[in-house]
Amino acid sequence: MGQNENQDGQEFPLLLDDQLCFALYAASRAVTARYRPLLDTLGLTYPQYLVMLVLWERQEVSVKELGAALQLDYGTLTPLVKRLESNGLVRRERRPDDERSVRVLLTAEGTALREKAEGVPPAMGAAMGLAPEEFDVMSGLLRKLTANVTA
Repeated sequence: MGQNENQDGQEFPLLLDDQLCFALYAASRAVTARYRPLLDTLGLTYPQYLVMLVLWERQEVSVKELGAALQLDYGTLTPLVKRLESNGLVRRERRPDDERSVRVLLTAEGTALREKAEGVPPAMGAAMGLAPEEFDVMSGLLRKLTANVTA
């Protein structure tokens, strides 16, 4: 077995352009950079936008559920939520039946921001230039890859 082969004899050369991880990294950076001017008009960073997407869908969510939905740990999520709260878009409150559990709720301002954000997905879809079928295949493959790598 050669240095760049797996147990099945499949070769994995050490060339940058042959690394799937680099293609994912470059695509992620490009997509996030393309989001930036759209989200700047909303006063959101990309991670804050993700939090808001969950809240626009569910209206309120526990911090634990939010972390699971976004695949973020508590230490990463807490500053995001605090910043959104200081900007008046969400509020945090302890559940009356369980003081250890904190839920995050949209404020009226956070709810109103949803309407302003409705142009973001079509703009990003146009920037990506994928046909609907390609988009579905890409999303499915990325979800599968994430599930396989995190299993």
